[in-house]
Amino acid sequence: MSKTLFDKVWDSHVVRNINDGPDVFFIDRHFIHEVTSPVAFLGVKSRNNTVLYPERTFATADHNTPTINQHLPVEDPLSANQLKALEENAAEWGISHWGLGHRNNGIVHVVGPENGITLPGATIVCGDSHTSTHGAFGAIAFGIGTSEVEMVLTTQCIMQPKPKKMRINVNGKLGFGVTSKDVALYIIAKLTTSGATGYFVEYAGDVFENMTMEGRMTVCNLSIEMGARGGMIAPDEKTFEYIKGRTHTPKAAAWDTAMEYWKTLKTEEGAFFDKELTFNASDIEPMITYGTNPGMGMGITNNIPNASDVEGGDATYKKSLGYMEFSEGDSMIGKEVDFVFLGSCTNGRIEDFRAFASIVEGRKKADNITAWLVPGSHIVEDKIKEEGLLDIITEAGFTLREPGCSACLAMNDDKVPSGKLAVSTSNRNFEGRQGPGSRTLLASPLVAAATAVTGVVTDPRTLLK
Repeated sequence: MSKTLFDKVWDSHVVRNINDGPDVFFIDRHFIHEVTSPVAFLGVKSRNNTVLYPERTFATADHNTPTINQHLPVEDPLSANQLKALEENAAEWGISHWGLGHRNNGIVHVVGPENGITLPGATIVCGDSHTSTHGAFGAIAFGIGTSEVEMVLTTQCIMQPKPKKMRINVNGKLGFGVTSKDVALYIIAKLTTSGATGYFVEYAGDVFENMTMEGRMTVCNLSIEMGARGGMIAPDEKTFEYIKGRTHTPKAAAWDTAMEYWKTLKTEEGAFFDKELTFNASDIEPMITYGTNPGMGMGITNNIPNASDVEGGDATYKKSLGYMEFSEGDSMIGKEVDFVFLGSCTNGRIEDFRAFASIVEGRKKADNITAWLVPGSHIVEDKIKEEGLLDIITEAGFTLREPGCSACLAMNDDKVPSGKLAVSTSNRNFEGRQGPGSRTLLASPLVAAATAVTGVVTDPRTLLK
């Protein structure tokens, strides 16, 4: 029987099948950070267990880290305690740890691929829902809970039912000013936040084949926002070129052996999917959200739909718009914005900063805008400087911060104040996600940049050269 890419990777990692139950599923790579790991390590100790394969777990500090003055002690006591616990647990169990100040420190889903830990055909988990990012390399990657973090630490396996399979095809050529973030937000708007629940998604078609690896990471990152367990893209020459020579990738003869396997990681003709969808690239324009979940998104030139035109309850829809202080029929273009955030595991890579700089070059930050530009890692930060992007954004009136999750979520100092409106390149726009009472519009780095220099929601195509 013909197999999908997902089948090939999943089936090769099943240690044991349980009749009418989950699979015992082997994990190749395990990422941990300071938020979900402390309780898991307490469980390891309380049960007198040990970490089975410490070399397969990688720790980095990201969620609670400040993005300025990282050389100083962390002021928030909760954050400081969690960061200390991560460092101590990693040292106790012999786990690689990239804390504040470490050359490789950064957002877990940015530093994993950068250092070659993320590889095709691997199974990857982390106590973080956006672990789906790593699926861009042809890996099966998904988020797990704290009890499962403990399970992976002690057994290198988890109990997991095999999801159903969905393939999403996007064919054709993307229009001017349309990015991978727009593709993802478009798909989520079409499927809603529950449209892929119970599925693992393979992305296929011209658009994904032509995307860069960083663009693919953005798409896979957002898979979870339509309810999917994860998303993946078949590895190809772009994948192999990206990972070759990185710290943790195979070398010499081991590389050749790995390549023989990696080249088999593609869906075979006639393989079965439980559900298949196809979209046209020409239908996608720069996107922006207007509500309180990532599925409430639309093309930036459109008006907010009426409740009668969307799925879901009328009262819930209007409650969402009430929170956002918007009305049915509103145009998003021209709405005044207070904050702009460029960063996160969705859009904190070098290509995102190149895109941002392409619009702000020769312009000035709008006076009403507070902007947080946060690289996903020190490697990204270094590239920003090496490529002259820092000079461009500084001349335009912006300041580059230090790596971390930052304003993606209200777990560090970078919180959007109550009532303020932010255009954010992150992944979630729930009520209070970026700070109690904050209001979030999800968009691409190009939309963020256009808004940052105009002070209002702006179609980036009007500013692009």
